[in-house]
Amino acid sequence: MRSISIYAALIATSFAFAPSAAIPAPRNSRASQPYSKLAVGPQYDSTHVYVAAEDLDRFVASFVGTFGGTASQKFVTSVTPMPSQTTFQFVLAPVGTLSVFGFISPIPYPFGAERTGYLVVNFDTAVRAAQADGADIIVAPFPDPIGRDVLIQWPGGVNMQLYWHTTPPSYAKLETIPENRVYLSTVKADDFIKRFVHFSHGKVVSDDRIAPGLEIGRPSDTYRSVRIESQFGKMSVIVSDGHLPYPYGRELTGYEVANLADTIGKAKASGATVLVAPYTSRGRQAAVVQFPGGYIAEIHTSSGN
Repeated sequence: MRSISIYAALIATSFAFAPSAAIPAPRNSRASQPYSKLAVGPQYDSTHVYVAAEDLDRFVASFVGTFGGTASQKFVTSVTPMPSQTTFQFVLAPVGTLSVFGFISPIPYPFGAERTGYLVVNFDTAVRAAQADGADIIVAPFPDPIGRDVLIQWPGGVNMQLYWHTTPPSYAKLETIPENRVYLSTVKADDFIKRFVHFSHGKVVSDDRIAPGLEIGRPSDTYRSVRIESQFGKMSVIVSDGHLPYPYGRELTGYEVANLADTIGKAKASGATVLVAPYTSRGRQAAVVQFPGGYIAEIHTSSGN
């Protein structure tokens, strides 16, 4: 195994291609409040993708072949506070950022269930803010080779990572902001929405209580669709009775592209499988694909494209 000190060096140097722009100060209309300025920006918020170690190369090549972007060097390290080994690769794409893990050792609990890593301006402040807004700390703060991490869980069972880097990174802005797709029950949805919006200093941009069930594989029904935006990025909250046909509920992220047909063509050429054929609903065209290694994603564009 390579020394984990290489982890810091590789993350620092692997993305020399990214434009050198300072981290922007988060825009926040509530700057006077105690827990303001938590988020850095959506280009620093990565979807966590877990694949078998032998599938990591195929997955990364397929994802980059579909959306563009660049991957870091691949290396073996430990990213958990307990002993473990994973092959790790970081992907910067115009539509979103990925942290890709191919564990060589068994995956320590509860790692693997967190959907997203959010970079925060001040680690301790962010942890206190999350707790104040009702998040549980499921893995207490721990150091990694380049900063600090914590795993939290929101009401409804939504797991996330908050992280902080000793040396602030500098990544190019995204061309489009991905959607964190969260599935919740009718019992827990309002509690989660209220708490996460307050934590993120975000806003609910739409709340459709009779959204077309076509969007979750149930064309004869309706469901509740809530869209949230904050400096952490976008979130689509899908509220239902949980009677979801496959693959709905398995996709962690929705990616916005300029042309859905072109992107689906690239995905198929790169080894991905279309699980849900393109459909049109509420002003967007969307499809669901599965990449080599099992990662499932929604892809969408405005219906005019």
